[in-house]
Amino acid sequence: MSLDKRPTGARAWQRMLSGRRLDLLDPSPMDVELSDIAHGLARVARWNGQTFGDHAFSVAQHSLVVEQVFRLQNPGCSAVDCQMALLHDAPEYVIGDMISPFKAVVGGGYKAVELRLEAAIHLRFSLPPHPTATLKSLIKKADTISAYFEATRLAGFSEAEAKKFFGQPRGITAEMIPIRPMATAEAQALFCARFDEIEALRHKS
Repeated sequence: MSLDKRPTGARAWQRMLSGRRLDLLDPSPMDVELSDIAHGLARVARWNGQTFGDHAFSVAQHSLVVEQVFRLQNPGCSAVDCQMALLHDAPEYVIGDMISPFKAVVGGGYKAVELRLEAAIHLRFSLPPHPTATLKSLIKKADTISAYFEATRLAGFSEAEAKKFFGQPRGITAEMIPIRPMATAEAQALFCARFDEIEALRHKS
């Protein structure tokens, strides 16, 4: 089905706790709220919930780790770059965290929806619709490092297996990042707090 053709009689929007109705096929920046993003991401589990610990390792916490690794690896990065790193998985507050093997099966339709949501989210916060290819590559590197430590510390991967899929992290150790799974409320609050810190830096510059 084309993403531009709405299924007859089907609802193509999701109601958020803020009261917004976000159209999945044509998302508007006006219907994006940080509170909804933080709430949703704190309740979406990485690795389909197949992790050790009393709490799921949420996408909100993963986003915090990725942004922290990104800063450590790119000390001269701008606040805009950091904000896009923090929001790199923000569309998942709507579409969930689909594991990579399933994304490969689903194909292009998922990616098209993800890109539209990314653009709406970025525009809502006065960011470019999408990161440049260079910035995207740097964020992906930080994302992969986070995935390595999540895999080995939380998801039962051996180091050899994780190196095969994610590579060997260099210059970053597990002790440098908040890898212990947090309670939902804590991850949600920290995500909002970090967003606000970066916003303050953006308005300073």
